[in-house]
Amino acid sequence: MIPVYNESEVLPELLRRLTVLFDGQVNHERWTAILVDDGSRDDSVAQIEAKCASDRRFRLIELSRNFGFQAALLAGLEQAKASGFDAVVTLDADLQDPPELIPQLVQSWQQEGSNVVLARRRSRRDRGVRALCFKLFHAVFGRVVDIKVDQNTGTFGLLDRKALSAFSRLPESHRFFPGLRAWLGFKRSEVFYDRQERAAGVPTQSFIKLLRYGFDAVFSFSRLPLRLVLVAGAVMAGASFIIGAAFALRRLLGFEIAPTGFTTLATVILLLGGIQLMGLGIIGEYLGRTYT
Repeated sequence: MIPVYNESEVLPELLRRLTVLFDGQVNHERWTAILVDDGSRDDSVAQIEAKCASDRRFRLIELSRNFGFQAALLAGLEQAKASGFDAVVTLDADLQDPPELIPQLVQSWQQEGSNVVLARRRSRRDRGVRALCFKLFHAVFGRVVDIKVDQNTGTFGLLDRKALSAFSRLPESHRFFPGLRAWLGFKRSEVFYDRQERAAGVPTQSFIKLLRYGFDAVFSFSRLPLRLVLVAGAVMAGASFIIGAAFALRRLLGFEIAPTGFTTLATVILLLGGIQLMGLGIIGEYLGRTYT
């Protein structure tokens, strides 16, 4: 199952490699590629339609507009579930994740009886700011989330029918696929690979979209930001007592040179600010539990 958005340059190679892969399987008639077009503005739909007309192992789902990668991914998974497939492999269209690895995912699922097979990256070839942002995100995300999310994994992987059925029942509208997949549990296995460079064209996921996706990941699987507000409030309230006591002592000893009323004003502002932040933190704890 492959979401597609403005991938006209890479589609010929993707379709060719999938065809070679399917032809090389003994039971190739059981293999199906579901391509979900997420409102592409180029000729991606025309290329997929031409392939579907010549090869019935390829299917097209065409969304009415661009809903985003996660929505396209969900649409494809729903189609796979409705089709009654034994397992579904999710794959990006840019060929950074090689389709040739799919038989290994299937083999791991069949031999080890896993419900979820993860494709874990040994290395990746992103460069520059993009590579730095990915490394920073994984370093931070692994430390702030409330559940264990597998590092160096992305969309690429396999879900069997049981895991797919459970995934489709999740109600989230802001989805972080690796996190939800980890939250489901089930028996898991791994296949390691080296992520490649993009086969052609430019990334369709802009920096802003990736940043929004990162925020979805953190806010969906961590209550740490809410707890930081509570901690900040407690620190500020405690500081107000210490500062107030210090100013009062200086005035009693005759060392205070600040204008009259400054001590009271500074202490009250810090105290009220701390109490407000603590209140927001407590509300955040209840909100976090409701969300969970």
